[in-house]
Amino acid sequence: MKQITFLVALICLTFFACAQNDQPAQQPKFPSLTVQQFVDNIKYDSVMVVDVRTQKEFATGHIDGAVNVVWGQTFDAEVKNANLPKDKVMAVYCRSGKRSKMAANRLVALGYKVIDLNEGILGWQKAGRPIVTD
Repeated sequence: MKQITFLVALICLTFFACAQNDQPAQQPKFPSLTVQQFVDNIKYDSVMVVDVRTQKEFATGHIDGAVNVVWGQTFDAEVKNANLPKDKVMAVYCRSGKRSKMAANRLVALGYKVIDLNEGILGWQKAGRPIVTD
């Protein structure tokens, strides 16, 4: 009898442990968009395009109208210095999409509404979209 009770308890524990691991990951607090979805969103005046790459990367080519707010240890100060308006959606991108997601999370924490270009400027260029240099 003790063996059956132990076995039932073991099965229950295994079931509950597996059920907890099947919980969906917490969804990001911003949408990560395809190139076309990003294009469709940035055409509005209520959206500001933000490139979070380094100044050197930005100078090699960026999305027309983008402002450069470098992701890194001083990001909060960069955001403050850039005077990003909180009444606009920040359309964030980087090279491949990794830094922009970190920057997007931080912008959300700072009270901004954010969208992210999932594949970054590499995806943008692969889709044949134009870039500009200043």
